[in-house]
Amino acid sequence: MSIRDVAIVGTSMTKFGRSNKTELEMFAEAALDSIYNSDIEPKNIEELYLGNCAGAINEGQVNMCAHAAEEIGLHQIPSTTFEGACASSAVAFIHAYREVAAGYNDTVLVAGTERNMTLRPTGWATRVFQCSADQRYTQFTGLTFPGIFAMAANRYMKKYDISKEAGEEALACVSVKNHHNGALNPKAHLQKEITIDTVLQSPKVADPLKLYDCCPFSDGAAALVLTSAEKAKKLTDTPIYVAGVGQSSQGSLCTQSDITYPIGRAVSSKKAYKQAKIEPKDIDIAEVHDCFTSAEIIAIEALGLFERGHGWKAEKEGETAVDGKLPINTSGGLKAKGHPIGATGCAQIHEIVEQLRGDAGKRQVNKVEVGLADNMGGEFGTITTIILRR
Repeated sequence: MSIRDVAIVGTSMTKFGRSNKTELEMFAEAALDSIYNSDIEPKNIEELYLGNCAGAINEGQVNMCAHAAEEIGLHQIPSTTFEGACASSAVAFIHAYREVAAGYNDTVLVAGTERNMTLRPTGWATRVFQCSADQRYTQFTGLTFPGIFAMAANRYMKKYDISKEAGEEALACVSVKNHHNGALNPKAHLQKEITIDTVLQSPKVADPLKLYDCCPFSDGAAALVLTSAEKAKKLTDTPIYVAGVGQSSQGSLCTQSDITYPIGRAVSSKKAYKQAKIEPKDIDIAEVHDCFTSAEIIAIEALGLFERGHGWKAEKEGETAVDGKLPINTSGGLKAKGHPIGATGCAQIHEIVEQLRGDAGKRQVNKVEVGLADNMGGEFGTITTIILRR
């Protein structure tokens, strides 16, 4: 089957943080804004793909896609909810892309929404997050995600013979950098600069991770409008094209041989690079899944953006800063922009689109042609790679 070129013509995200709106209300805000920005008539939206992870638990709402379509007046169009933990809306995006690329539909709306955990106790939120780990082999041990990424950080330091002091400072550099970027992002949850001492002196969560090594629970939504390249050229002077996509799955944490180098991420990214006909060195900017500071270092190596065992040095030496060799998480990342689980994938893509269009304001990177969005759900279980180009 031959495939068509696909472009993003509309994009939007709500302010991330604490919201009194329901998941459907946040979805509607982002979705209507993205449709308005696309110059497409709502009647021409042919399908809706929605990412949501925990709506059934937090709001008692299943079959959310049908209510979402009706909420914004898209009567009787097909709609589907995708659940892939933190990668929910990235998975939805990949399926929307394939739908348009295959010619089944010309224009598809893809979105993610999550009224995450800000109105719930920490214990409740932790338990909901834990549900995306394998209940047979991981959950019953009491191992939560801070513990998983703390283990990964410790294993990484041992594997590459990094002292605890140097390793913790590298983790702190990730946090400081992403907070700096978040302070430049008006949609970010955490908009304040911090120092390395702020991170190192914050309460310990799971050694070596401290409070400022962890992303916040957030509420929010993001949405994008995808259409054929032919239609996109008639709608906007700045269509952003989908160059390549990849997706992979992995089993329980106990089945993975090296959590410092998730093979699923390497597999997913290689698929995307191959389709885009590029190599990692061709990436100008990336949004990666930094639910914890150690996760960012692990991601940039598995994606091939930095040599294995050198990601921590790149962070310390400023290579991942907005003005660095390869800017990572200019949005502030999950660490500072925030992490509404079902919305995170679309929000990452939104940032790449803004950068490629030159619309990122004070955090704009110079000469950006190709960007990558890396998303991960669960214990490295669902991984997506999406490459966009001008």
